Amino acid sequence: MSAATTRSRTPDRLCTEAVDLARAAAEEAAAPGVVGEHVGVVSEGDRVVTHFFECKEFGYRGWRWAVTVARASRAKVVTLDETVLLPGDDALLAPEWVPWSERLRPGDMGPGDLLPTEADDLRLEPGYTGEDEPLPNSAVSEEMAELVEAEDAEVAGGAPAKLPIPPTRGSIAAVAEELGMRRARVLSRYGLHIAADRWEEAFGPKTPMAQAAPAACVSCGFLNRIGGSLGQAFGVCANEFSPADGRVVSLAYGCGGHSEAAVMPKPPRPAEPVIDETKVDPFPLRPSPDSGSVPETTDESSAELGHS
Repeated sequence: MSAATTRSRTPDRLCTEAVDLARAAAEEAAAPGVVGEHVGVVSEGDRVVTHFFECKEFGYRGWRWAVTVARASRAKVVTLDETVLLPGDDALLAPEWVPWSERLRPGDMGPGDLLPTEADDLRLEPGYTGEDEPLPNSAVSEEMAELVEAEDAEVAGGAPAKLPIPPTRGSIAAVAEELGMRRARVLSRYGLHIAADRWEEAFGPKTPMAQAAPAACVSCGFLNRIGGSLGQAFGVCANEFSPADGRVVSLAYGCGGHSEAAVMPKPPRPAEPVIDETKVDPFPLRPSPDSGSVPETTDESSAELGHS
């Protein structure tokens, strides 16, 4: 049987009665007036007891001052072990700490803020820096080419003329710089994919705005194309009235500001009236001279004519 199982879980009497000693230790460690009532005692082992006191300090709701006391075997004097502030079952705890690299969100950076990038960031991969250019003593290097031309001029019998500066536009470094690749690191395939997923989620074909749009951005005159592989699926919106103005949008995205959708509807025409009260129907009271016929009238109408 281990030593841990032989220990008594019954609190030691002398250690349990040492409430004043525990309170004095808690008040010495805490600020004045923040140690409250004695709320319990727990046996930690043979002749080792922890006293708990209520904490009245603001911001520490449910916390308790824990003071551990003990006494030696066959000793009558109780001594102090440690004093610490511990959370209770209903204590108000701070959220779990998260490193800043995982806590940072888009839009958190401000002027003057620096965001260091890890050396093994999966979004980046090594770019072209010119380190793989030919060595100066290589047969294809510029220095060797100038030396060969100078030696040829000396063999021909004339003084070596001033060699023209070889053009650098066609060199590997110049082409890489023109293509924007002469950087220490460039986007990796993983970095391209997560950027495309993020842009498509914000301004893609599945958004409510795109679902209600009359046409896609691929046919909009306000769309500016971008270079690189991402240009096959994305562009930049240049419509100041669009919710995506200045944003990278999917070619399948769309909004009501499409360049070919701004057609003003014609004003609606009112329907024809059911009863036309604007026209006058002629009703002759006397027969026409050329017809020689008398119009048929009722007795009531004849009486009205005779009266008139």
